Amino acid sequence: MNSSQPIAQDLVLIGGGHSHAIALKKFGMNPIGGVKLTLITDVMHTPYSGMLPGYVAGLYSFEDCHIDLRPLAQFAQARLIHDRAIGLDLQQNRVLLENRPPIAFDLLSIDIGSTPAVSDIPGAKAHAIPVKPISQFLCYWDQLVADISENPQQRLAIVGGGAGGVELAFSIQARLNLEIHLIHRGDRLLPERSQWVSQYVEQLLHDRGVQIYLDESVEAIEAGNEKADHEKLVCCTSGLQIPCDRIFWVTQAAAATWLKQSGLATDEKGFVQVDDRLRSISHPHVFAAGDVATMLNHPRPKSGVFAVRQGKPLFANLSRVLQGKPPKPFLPQKQSLILLGTGDRKAIADRGKLHWGASSLLWQWKDWIDRQFMSQFTQLKAMSGKGAMSGEGARSGEGRSDQAETAPLMHCAGCGSKVGSSVLNFALDRLKKDQPDWSDRPDILIGLDAPDDAAVVSIPVGQVLVQTIDYFRALVDDPFLFGQICTHHCLSDLFAMGATPQSGLAIVTLPYATAAKQAELLYQLLAGATQVLQAANAPLIGGHTTEAPELAFGLTCNGIAFPEKLWRKGGMEPGQVLILTKALGTGTLFAADMQLKAKGHWIEAAIASMLLSNQAASACLREYGATACTDVTGFGLLGHLLEMVRASHVSVELDFNAVPILLGARETTQQGILSSLHPQNLQAARLIQNLSDWRDRPFFPLLFDPQTSGGLLASVPRDRASSCLTALRKLGYPDSSAIGSVLPDRNGLPLTLH
Repeated sequence: MNSSQPIAQDLVLIGGGHSHAIALKKFGMNPIGGVKLTLITDVMHTPYSGMLPGYVAGLYSFEDCHIDLRPLAQFAQARLIHDRAIGLDLQQNRVLLENRPPIAFDLLSIDIGSTPAVSDIPGAKAHAIPVKPISQFLCYWDQLVADISENPQQRLAIVGGGAGGVELAFSIQARLNLEIHLIHRGDRLLPERSQWVSQYVEQLLHDRGVQIYLDESVEAIEAGNEKADHEKLVCCTSGLQIPCDRIFWVTQAAAATWLKQSGLATDEKGFVQVDDRLRSISHPHVFAAGDVATMLNHPRPKSGVFAVRQGKPLFANLSRVLQGKPPKPFLPQKQSLILLGTGDRKAIADRGKLHWGASSLLWQWKDWIDRQFMSQFTQLKAMSGKGAMSGEGARSGEGRSDQAETAPLMHCAGCGSKVGSSVLNFALDRLKKDQPDWSDRPDILIGLDAPDDAAVVSIPVGQVLVQTIDYFRALVDDPFLFGQICTHHCLSDLFAMGATPQSGLAIVTLPYATAAKQAELLYQLLAGATQVLQAANAPLIGGHTTEAPELAFGLTCNGIAFPEKLWRKGGMEPGQVLILTKALGTGTLFAADMQLKAKGHWIEAAIASMLLSNQAASACLREYGATACTDVTGFGLLGHLLEMVRASHVSVELDFNAVPILLGARETTQQGILSSLHPQNLQAARLIQNLSDWRDRPFFPLLFDPQTSGGLLASVPRDRASSCLTALRKLGYPDSSAIGSVLPDRNGLPLTLH
């Protein structure tokens, strides 16, 4: 959100399928002025269908065959929303989500794939494993491979003899060499391909010991022998019953039910009906591609081949609509080449009247094609000089309808930079519907329920007011998530002093945009913040807004405490143990993320850590006798530890190997990717007594890595440290570690590493 150009349009993509992955790459290379791009996905790694059989066969790693959506979204300068879409409000143009407020859009595209239709077969939901969505299947598959090593005598059934079922049978047989039963309702395998390839594949599977059942329709799946916990029976209409231990369902595809329920025109199976421009025939501001879409005039099989081919025309038409131009028709290919892997580094080829038997050369060709396709999503470089909101389109209003609001071209300073009252009223009125009524709080005399020039709070007799403030630029492009992270960060100062949160005031800087876009953004941001504040029983009672090129947020947090129970940094005592409740590494990881060099699951793990409140940890440390505490944030572990050491007049011996490190932080540090604040934090190193022994260690820089929403660092009595760590881990702080000991003041350099 870093641009002086106003946001005027919201393009939202639901799903990270093949078509959307290609579109994201192209939007990153060809950004459109005034457009904010958002990707909503419940899966952070998109499996590439062309390589998945090879993964099942053990020929590819997870990273080989998955598109990491986080760096791809970063490249496209797209806001990434990690959640599951559950519906559409097409009256107000909002995407309904499972775990957070709806997301507004002006233009929408859907690419969420499909699932096998199992609902009409008794017992299928309970006993069968759908191969789609593929991400869920792969989790099950990895567990199955581990289980097979302990119990290799298992029987597998595959229901469905199309390309997916056949390739799965080849891959499993090559990897595990189990007893496999392939059941198909048609009179030949691969009915969508040539007669030759059907016969060839059937013979090859037969030669490998796969038992094939043609013209057999599954009517039910039942529990089998009571003495065998895992045994199931595949019951066919002919009376055939096949006992097996696992059943994979690779049949006709079905669509998510919410698509039809939302009012979109769908076919008889629930897939979105689109015209030749991949646009919904009922809602022209909605596009769909991949398996979830059915082209009305050019129906094609649900296949990754066609989804990949739709990526470029989808991007082109979305771009044209955003720029006020009519979309162009797209004619999909009638025939497609299939390269069918046989699990043993060979492949079969079939296209029209041309076909070739299993060959290692064909596998090499297929492998080269697949790796070339995947390389476009892994070899990402930041596009210099381009921003998601740059260009003449944003300045002139091109691409917006005549009714669309136009943002001002000049942005004033001083009080003129405040966000308008209509924006505030819209966001706050909507926010009030989502949060509890705080009007009965006796300590909140004036708050947002009856706004005035200032909020007024009452402090209980005998207690003191503890105040803190934090404010920083967005480190994630999702305002709801950023609001959560920032609020956790701001509240941590209160928890580090042993105070109880009482209320908060927000400081918001919104990027330039139309009033409607700013109101939506402000609502999403404050919705995330108030969710965290509510959990801490601290209402939002006021705040201030302004405009600037990029999003920033902060809070003044008020807490109350009994003065004699306050923790101070100067409370460490010799003989105590130092406990750190969270792992380090957010600084280097997000620096790598900005450079498109961080893996998505590294950032996801870091976000999960930042979303972990320090409130329960603070209470636990109190219970086990902590005498000093601080939160590890911008100055890094050693910077904040030195503040405690100086205030307590002690020295510390730090166990370097015991310091917990976030996933991926070692790798990014070894690459030399460090936070811009790192050089200043590194000045604390001069107070390390044995610095010469440690300064060249590969992970030494992590001691100075600035943290966002980091953990608590506390000193506890040695005889209670072990019990405290056990309690912290039970409370959900798995990285809690004893990282050092407090020693008497040596009147020299106060820190020693070992």
